[in-house]
Amino acid sequence: MEKKCLSCEFYDYSEETDTECCQIGLDEDEMANFLASRTGDCPYYRYYDEYKTVRKQN
Repeated sequence: MEKKCLSCEFYDYSEETDTECCQIGLDEDEMANFLASRTGDCPYYRYYDEYKTVRKQN
């Protein structure tokens, strides 16, 4: 797992099963395009900012 994935909004880690995965919902065609990509950069990456909601409340 790349370090960049750890800061992604779609990254999920389960302590119970000790597994990590990407929770983005891709259909079959999108998944095929994603897996065929050779760039190494995820086009679906979004930085997870846990304080985003707090800033909106202020």
